[in-house]
Amino acid sequence: MSSTTTAAAASASAPVAPGRAVARTVLALRILLALFFGLASALPKLLALPAAAAVFDAIGAGDWFMYATGLVELAGAVGLLLRRLAGPAATALIVFLLCAFVTQLTALHGENAGTPFLFMVPLAVVARHRRAGTAAFLRSGR
Repeated sequence: MSSTTTAAAASASAPVAPGRAVARTVLALRILLALFFGLASALPKLLALPAAAAVFDAIGAGDWFMYATGLVELAGAVGLLLRRLAGPAATALIVFLLCAFVTQLTALHGENAGTPFLFMVPLAVVARHRRAGTAAFLRSGR
């Protein structure tokens, strides 16, 4: 076996570096979260599907609030997909979900109040992983 073949075989069987594995995992989280916020959460609000409209009627907010919420979720989903904006988007979505939690407790009498926390955990992982990029983004003023 030549040294080139040996080196290629060794690199093929070598485990992925821990930093790369974490980065890939966080990228997968970002994609999954973006799909959820963009398709499963924002789209029904932006299309004014009856189930989404019923929730906002129960809250006592008008259709404008449903559309605004859908736009915030869609913007967060897009931000999660953009490397430079992933950290700020994850942080903003955590704040958004804290507001949703309070709304669930007050206007909807606690129904599904725990759901926002299920999404805050992976968002916190993304935010923590992208914290250096978020700090640089905030320092740049853009």
